[in-house]
Formats: sequence, structure tokens, C-alpha cells
Amino acid sequence: MDYKNLTSKSKLPDVKTTIFTTVGNLAREHKAIDLSQGFPNFEADPNLLSLVNKAMCEGYNQYAPMPGYYGLREVISDKIESLHNHRYNPEKEITITVGATQAIFTAITAFVNEGDEVIVIKPAYDCYEPAIILNGGVPVYIQLDAPDYRIDWEVFKNKITAKTKMVILNTPHNPSGKILSLRDMEMLESILKPTDIILLSDEVYEHIIFDGETHYSASRFKDLANRSFICASFGKTFHVTGWKIGYCAGPTELMNEFRKVHQFAVFCVDHPVQRALTTYLKDSRHYLELNNFYQQKRDFFLDGIKDSRFKFTPSKGTYFQLLDYTDITIENDESLGKRLIIEHQLASIPISSFNVDNRNDHMLRFCFAKKQESLEKAVEILRSL
Repeated sequence: MDYKNLTSKSKLPDVKTTIFTTVGNLAREHKAIDLSQGFPNFEADPNLLSLVNKAMCEGYNQYAPMPGYYGLREVISDKIESLHNHRYNPEKEITITVGATQAIFTAITAFVNEGDEVIVIKPAYDCYEPAIILNGGVPVYIQLDAPDYRIDWEVFKNKITAKTKMVILNTPHNPSGKILSLRDMEMLESILKPTDIILLSDEVYEHIIFDGETHYSASRFKDLANRSFICASFGKTFHVTGWKIGYCAGPTELMNEFRKVHQFAVFCVDHPVQRALTTYLKDSRHYLELNNFYQQKRDFFLDGIKDSRFKFTPSKGTYFQLLDYTDITIENDESLGKRLIIEHQLASIPISSFNVDNRNDHMLRFCFAKKQESLEKAVEILRSL
């Protein structure tokens, strides 16, 4: 077999090993404190783990319904309505997914055809563009500028063409930690209103918001809700990223197409976990108290490095913090990130990986969803630089 001939026709010829794998491998090799990848290094609530075990012992170990266990969809619908005043029909408008990444991939696959344009706001998480390209779509980039990473809505409006099929939005925003304001969402709604453009709203950090700010979900705005897929992650919310479970909410007409792809990609999602989450979500404290939990970690991390040579704007959401290192060195962020791992045993993510053409903003992303001792060691290293 001529593998060279086969691989020369790759559908993703420019996709290389992700920065997360590269950094993760290097961090393990050098036994570094890993503040790179977005996962907690502490355990989930024992009550949640007990509920999963209980569901297994009660026999919920076979296929769940294709769109997800109805009880869980019903609780999700109640949650969204209580927070954002929009009611999704649990039967027709909510689907349980294998994490938010599968929800995003499925929504893109269901609607993006050859030559369709999809607006991607950079820096952006790295799962969007490969899904667009695999389906024959064309990513159209809007590059935000450091350190504020604000969207210029006039620039955004000028990127829309007759070929624009979809816009991908991420708030709270990974990697910048920014959140979109009420004005931002109203501007977006106004620009999209005269179009048939689908909005894919990545809201996986919906319950991690700081300083008394508000998460303005696309579901809060009537016209946006009528054209949007809302993608969310229980893994991010409940410190169980390895479970890979999330959900997608959207209007019936869009969700019908979504489920056509979903049923043949994964069909259904882990059944006992769905049963456990149904019970766990009924106590809203489990997600509403996350803001304070993570703000304490953010504040500890930033207070510890306030006298260092790093510059920063406190993250408003997510569990990521960007640090500007221009007072230390002007070297490429990938170079500094590698040096921090090898010489100082501290891992982070270079932001150039998320930018158009790997633009270097002299920023590193640190994840503060870590144990206290991990943050203490990281602070000590950063203060020494």
C-alpha cells in the first residue's frame, strides 16, 4: 500500500499535533507544575461520584436515549430558564453530547457545506477551524488585539458576506478570560438580525464569572436564541473533564438537523453519568457557587505575582489568566514557554497558538483550576523571574 499517496490527500494537511499535547508531554518529561491544560488537578464532589456509582448499581448501564435522558434535559431546560429567561423544549431542543467539543463539531457538520464561510474570532480554541475545513467550509478570521481583546463590531460587520453561514462565539472567552457585555450581545443581535446566519455559541465556562459580572448567554436574546446553538460542558463545570459530557440547546428546526448527525456520530452518551447529573443539578448551589470558588483561586494567584515583572488584567471569566511578559523578555512565547518548563518546571500555553498566523502577543496562558499547593509553587517560580 502506498501510504505516501494516501496521506498526500489529507483532509487536514496543515493540522499538526496540538499545543496541548506538545506542552503536556514536555511538562511530564520535566516533572513540571502543569498550569497549561484546562483541567483541575483536584477531585470532584464525592456526592457526584457517589451518584454515578449509585446509577451504575441500579442498572443504568445500557444505551441512553439518543438525545439524552429526558430527566436531565428537563433539568437543563429549567436551569437555562431560571438564569436566562428562555425556555427550551426538553424533548425537541436539548441534546446531551460527548462534551462541548462534540456539540461544536456536530453543529458545524450539520450546516456547513463546501464554500460556506464561518467567522472565527481569534484568539480561539483550536477545535473550531478543523471542523470547518473538514466540512469544506472557509474560516474567516477576526483577530483581536492584546491586551484588551475587544471585538470591533464594525470590523465584524464588514466580514459578513453572502457566503457567511455561521459565526462562532465564545464567552466567557478562552484564552483571554474576557466576557462579552450586554452591549456586545446587543450589537451582535443587531448585526445578525437581517441575515439567516447561524450562531454557534460556545459557553462552556458559563458558570465561572468573577467580580459580580454577568454571563450574557445568547439564549437571553430572542433573535439570537432563534438562530443559535448553545454549547456547554458539565466537565468544565463539575471538575470532571475526563467524563466528556455536555449539552447543546437550540431551536427545534436547527436541532432536528443537529440530531441527524449526532445519532450517527455517537448516538448517545454515558447513561449512568446522565442519571447522576440529573439529581446533582437540582441543587443550584452546585453551579452557582463556582464563581466564588474560582475567584478565590484567581485572586490568590494574582495577589501572589502582583510584585513580579509580569503584567496582567484580571480574568473576568473562565479559569485562565493571561500574563504579559514583555518586561522580562521579548522572545517568542513558544520559546519562553518551553524554557519555563525545562529550566523552571512550570508549564503554560503560548497564546500565539490561538492567533492568526501564530502572531506573538508576548502572552502566556495559565490555568488556576489547581490545588492550593500547585498555585503556591507556581507563584514562587513566577516571582523569581
